[in-house]
Amino acid sequence: MKQELSTNQDGLRARMDAVLPGFEHINRYWDNTHNCVVAKILPGDYYVTTKNEMILTVLGSCVSACVRDSANGVGGMNHFMLPTQGAGSASSWEAPGVDASTRYGSHAMERLINDILKYGGRRDRLEVKVFGGGKIISHMADIGRKNIDFVQSYIEDEGIRLVASDLGDIYPRKIFYQPSTGKVFMKRLLKMHDDNIVARERAYQQALVRKQDGDVTLF
Repeated sequence: MKQELSTNQDGLRARMDAVLPGFEHINRYWDNTHNCVVAKILPGDYYVTTKNEMILTVLGSCVSACVRDSANGVGGMNHFMLPTQGAGSASSWEAPGVDASTRYGSHAMERLINDILKYGGRRDRLEVKVFGGGKIISHMADIGRKNIDFVQSYIEDEGIRLVASDLGDIYPRKIFYQPSTGKVFMKRLLKMHDDNIVARERAYQQALVRKQDGDVTLF
């Protein structure tokens, strides 16, 4: 019995250690409900895996793209928000022509896709599911709409096959994504018992403004 337990622990340890280079900073844990390792990403993060893992995030006005190679299951998820052109008014989210918002949004998508291709994915086999973009604070600018417009345009321009989406509305979303199978488990958070989601996204927005002003690349 002790030997069996030790073997199980060794197997779990091996699965927890099996993370691709560059993603060691992502918080990962064993989830008994889904019986696999779960990687939890925050605003500004992305994660790619070749294993039977799940990726978790909670979205307010941000958007996540879940991308995978439909043949071999290599895939990942990002969590991004378009930066403002400056702090202050709702109009700061407007973008004439190709601006910083597009550049940063494209960067979030390209980093994810390039790493999927690096670890065995093929561009012609990529499929994507997109979530988020909720207007979670009624009296603020509709940041989520900008994120939705961007990701939809990006997917169309790049010719990536869109297989599912749940975007907009007024709710935050909790997303579990399993690239190996393409399955997504989504829960709409109808009631917010605290302001963690809003606070986290506001902090991320402020960081984007600082990085934009200093011409610092995201990630």
